[in-house]
Amino acid sequence: MNIQGKELLKGLVDRTVDIHSTHELSKKLQVSKDENRPLRIKLGADPSSSDLHLGHVVVLNKLREFQDAGHTIVFIIGDFTGMIGDPSGQSKTRVSLSKEEVEENAKTYQEQVFKVLNPKQTEIRFNSEWCGSMSFEDVIRLTAHCTVAQILARDDFSKRYTNHQPISLVEFIYPIVQAYDSVMVQADVELGGTDQLFNLLLGRELQKAYGQEPQVVMTLPLLEGLDGIHKMSKSLNNYVGITESPKEIFGKVMSISDELIWRYFSLILCMREDERKEIEQSVVSGTRHPRDIKDELAQNIVAMFYSQTDAQHASQEFAAVFKNKEVPEDIPEVQMSGDPIGILNLLTQTHLTTSNGEARRLVQQGGVSIDEQKVTDPTFQVKLKKGMIIKAGKRKFVKILLK
Repeated sequence: MNIQGKELLKGLVDRTVDIHSTHELSKKLQVSKDENRPLRIKLGADPSSSDLHLGHVVVLNKLREFQDAGHTIVFIIGDFTGMIGDPSGQSKTRVSLSKEEVEENAKTYQEQVFKVLNPKQTEIRFNSEWCGSMSFEDVIRLTAHCTVAQILARDDFSKRYTNHQPISLVEFIYPIVQAYDSVMVQADVELGGTDQLFNLLLGRELQKAYGQEPQVVMTLPLLEGLDGIHKMSKSLNNYVGITESPKEIFGKVMSISDELIWRYFSLILCMREDERKEIEQSVVSGTRHPRDIKDELAQNIVAMFYSQTDAQHASQEFAAVFKNKEVPEDIPEVQMSGDPIGILNLLTQTHLTTSNGEARRLVQQGGVSIDEQKVTDPTFQVKLKKGMIIKAGKRKFVKILLK
């Protein structure tokens, strides 16, 4: 492989955690060049929610790098497997989704992936294409290629089995079905998060059983969510959705811990290590404040999905609200009757909170104010006035209009 090929290989494996193997990827890249045939790079995603978030972007960024190198992305929407529920990394049986839920979520996935990927170099496939028509005999023959010992070797299954927690046979079948996707699309490379390593490696084994050259497996880090502890997940409400408003994306990124800044620079913005270290050093030396670095990070992330103008406006509004204690320009307006109302009911009826329980916690924590006056008594009765501003938490506001 020439110097240019080695540089390409180095870039493609950058930021990865596991790779099976670099040597195989090098060979595939060389064959691709010699035969003028793009590699088929697979990513599977079960539409378990309606929105993609920054955690998904970590892998999508790497897929885009493969596209920039001339290769084809095969994005498989697991409309069939989504109804089973991926047990990867789960400590208990995962609830499956209905066909209607999966179909609705799948529609939004198709639209959202092209915020990062080039549609001209992307195949969108649904695994119901081949799984939906399988007979019971087909399923039995497929499962014959995998042993129970192999499945139980997976860490999460092993722990659940040892702790006498239930594991359904459907969950055993899930990784086999995901691996079969690789056979059906003849994947050269498959990407996923580190929690998907077992499933991806099983794809290699199943391809061998079907007489195909095994795919190269590459995993990327799991991005920590806003809590700084757990991986980003909508179910944990620690996520930044890529279709959220510029203001919401900016505000959420500004809420991450200083320690996470560098992870986000690396995994979301794909910043080179030498550039990142230079910025880190500026913070260590005191020439730049972490808040300014975080502002730069947040603006760049907003600009990925919107525009630089939107990013600058989000930054300016954030500064006005949090530094200068000003009220945002575009506050939602809610019409109320004007009758006295309890603070908890007011928060839920204006959709500042989703329940009275959440409202109570927010009030008791000092996170609610009316016209800049804090309310800490959950029994407080509010006499509504036209133009009254209710603030809940750090970023939620509504203006009251009287009917």
